[in-house]
Amino acid sequence: MTDSYDVAVIGATGSVGEALVQVLEERKFPVATLHALAGAESLGQTVSYKGRNLRVRETQAFDFSAVQLVFFAAGQGVTAQYIDKARAAGCAVIDLAGGLPSEQAPRVVPEVNPQVLENLKAPYVVTSPASISVAVGCVLAALAQEVSVQRINLTACLAVSSRGREGINELARQTAELLNGRAFEPQVFGRQMAFNMLAQVDQPDEQGHGLLEKRVAAELKELLGEPKLKASVNCIQAPVFFGDSLSVSLQTAKAVDIAKVCDVLQRAPALECVEFEDYPTVVGDAVGQDVVYVGRVRAGLDDPAELNLWIASDNVRKGAAINAVQLAELLIKHYL
Repeated sequence: MTDSYDVAVIGATGSVGEALVQVLEERKFPVATLHALAGAESLGQTVSYKGRNLRVRETQAFDFSAVQLVFFAAGQGVTAQYIDKARAAGCAVIDLAGGLPSEQAPRVVPEVNPQVLENLKAPYVVTSPASISVAVGCVLAALAQEVSVQRINLTACLAVSSRGREGINELARQTAELLNGRAFEPQVFGRQMAFNMLAQVDQPDEQGHGLLEKRVAAELKELLGEPKLKASVNCIQAPVFFGDSLSVSLQTAKAVDIAKVCDVLQRAPALECVEFEDYPTVVGDAVGQDVVYVGRVRAGLDDPAELNLWIASDNVRKGAAINAVQLAELLIKHYL
């Protein structure tokens, strides 16, 4: 174990990459030298870190032997392109794109399944799951001591930042055009996103299930260590810049004691349970915060063994950057 580490952030000019750099600074991660990397289109840009502007360099020309730890935050294609180079150089890797098989890069949330890291061997490769999986996983892990979940029904309303900076810019452009009475041609989303809701966030398969929906269902089973858990996931694109809003319905093994459930949620370190007469929102509560907000905790109308929840979480900060940096902190504390 060393006192400080040379670190690379791939995708440093994206919304998640920028958040990663910010969180590394805020949490005083022991960085010796930080390398901000991106594609050729980002050359000439800079990233702010500890009062300095770091020049962004091209990933293709980077020597991975110069660092001990790499964050991949630039999409599955970029991870696939450079993962072998990073591993060959002996780098520990935290992938936020979810493009690697779980056998190669297990999905880990520190508040849910940190014990998975004990079985890994160097060079360590770990996946920080989708932001939805991080938020719901934290809630389900806290509930495990009180309820036995048999089925999960999840409806996820996703912010446009789930599509990166392009999604943010597209919603801003469409909103401005509509408010000024001008016509526009949809680009990133294919349809009008401003003042609208889209019933899917990516290309569905032959059965109608999207890639993210299948990914989240698989990640929740893996995080909880419950491969036979039944999960239904529906992802909706919402005209919101930042923050996931999640409606969750859980089928449990027996009648739910709501008072005990709320007490468990309130005591969990990564959660904030909102009082019964109130409820959290991404804009008013979750955005910019490091915890997952839970509200509208209630039993089913007709089934006392049904538990319904409303979750609000910052998809870029808590769901991506915080989780990834927490994983890095675990690695340097126990394994590197």
